Amino acid sequence: MVKTTMGTKLPRKLEMKMQTVGEQIRLARLRRNLSIAQVAERATCSPVTINRVEKGSPTVAIGIYLRVLYALQLEDDILLLAQKDEMGRALQDLSLKHRERASKKV
Repeated sequence: MVKTTMGTKLPRKLEMKMQTVGEQIRLARLRRNLSIAQVAERATCSPVTINRVEKGSPTVAIGIYLRVLYALQLEDDILLLAQKDEMGRALQDLSLKHRERASKKV
């Protein structure tokens, strides 16, 4: 039986995205020729946790993901999250009030 967070399982689409993130972290570690134990030591967590990160486990805290990115010198990548919020910007633009200027007095 799969352990779920707060009694609910993530939608399949999100599970796939988490697995992709985990795979990208694993590939970054391998490109740097680091073992799981080395990354675990640098990120101050256990090798089991690193393994769960690389599998994209949604139960791993985001702080752990940040520490792993830091250990791989990829901590700035977190700033890319939600950077291009096109829908949010469009909604914000719709709610802006357009002021009309008074006509110039002669």
